[in-house]
Amino acid sequence: MTPHLATRLVVLVSGGGTNLQALLDASARDPKEFGATVVAVGADRPGVAGLERAERAGVPTFVCQVRDHASREAWDAALADHVAAYEPDLVVSAGFMKILGKEFLTRFGGRVVNTHPALLPSFPGAHGVRDALAYGVKVTGCTVHFVDEGVDTGPVIAQGVVDVRDEDDEALLHERIKEVERTLLVDVVGRLARHGHRLVGRRVLIP
Repeated sequence: MTPHLATRLVVLVSGGGTNLQALLDASARDPKEFGATVVAVGADRPGVAGLERAERAGVPTFVCQVRDHASREAWDAALADHVAAYEPDLVVSAGFMKILGKEFLTRFGGRVVNTHPALLPSFPGAHGVRDALAYGVKVTGCTVHFVDEGVDTGPVIAQGVVDVRDEDDEALLHERIKEVERTLLVDVVGRLARHGHRLVGRRVLIP
């Protein structure tokens, strides 16, 4: 991806959309300084708060449900078509709870950014916060990474660290991780938009 003004973002959500809101707020404050604008928001089911956030901001939305397609592969191709219609420079998976498949990643490979509530490669998968607590680590955090065909295995772009407290349960710890995650995601997307990046092996280098 080469740096230029107004990098076009399509954001995918499955729930509340707090990470989406952070991106919308950053763009609204100063789109030129941030370097990116959200051009569409997609969800895997209707009625989620993330879609409402987008609609309030005047951003186009779409829904692409797995159950409306004959196979997971057909859904993946349809999702790719929906996203491609908005000509994104970056696709941000912001709490999107579906695994993106081969067709999608073939079309947008190297341009899909995801967040994960643990310090990858530790504790991948759907229960990163719970697994970190169960293991007894003293620090955890969040990772922003590019998406590849594995589960939370793509190149790491940036990480934020959160201390684990003795009184933490999964909900308390996850809330503190999400606070760091929102700030980190906005920072990473802005830097990618303004400066681009190079990939050297698995190392993501942003000038």
